[in-house]
Amino acid sequence: MSEKKDESAEGAGPPPEPRRGSTRRALLIGGAAAGLGAAVLARDQLGRLWWRLPGVVKKREEGAVDAPGAQWTAASGANWRRADRPSDYAIDRVVIHVVQGGYATALKVFKDPGHGAATHYVIRKDGHVAQMIRELDVAYHAGDREMNERSVGIEHEGFVDKKASFTDAMYASSARLTAGICERYDIPVDREHIIGHVEVDGTDHTDPGPHWDWDRYLRLVRRARDRPARSGASATPS
Repeated sequence: MSEKKDESAEGAGPPPEPRRGSTRRALLIGGAAAGLGAAVLARDQLGRLWWRLPGVVKKREEGAVDAPGAQWTAASGANWRRADRPSDYAIDRVVIHVVQGGYATALKVFKDPGHGAATHYVIRKDGHVAQMIRELDVAYHAGDREMNERSVGIEHEGFVDKKASFTDAMYASSARLTAGICERYDIPVDREHIIGHVEVDGTDHTDPGPHWDWDRYLRLVRRARDRPARSGASATPS
């Protein structure tokens, strides 16, 4: 499951150095913020500052989703950070999580502002997909700030020690979702770019665990990417 130690651990301090992929807009923010005494602002406050500049506020449609067929179910605003990805942060990773519980449990905790974490998506055993955070925004899911900024997080109903948790419908639905993400951001379909939560540096999580079939999953992702299913169609698990 997603963890909450990362973003909240960021203390007040000077703005971070521009990283590769930063836009000119992000650099302008640093200059504007400096004139406002940015040395005393938290990094998240600085990151939000550019949204207040004239002409750059993005219009967002309430309830809009990035993945066809997903149902919008909003996470608490305390569990993610507004951004403008991939303009401000390039997206080049998909992180696979397992809830260690049920679908309803995941939605409940991600709506809780005290939880401090959430993923972009949650997938139920029957393949139903809930989107809780827009892909352009940074979800607090990986336990690492940099990974949060560069990735999309997908939570799966179930338990890491129960192979039966990972149903055919879940594999197929998750693979279609990941294929769409990879297509949108030109992410290679391989184990370097599609990773488990356990593989994030510094995490103590073990998901998706030993029963998650990576070979099968990547095969389904490639199939969905190469032969996109028509709306309402489902991939054949294999």
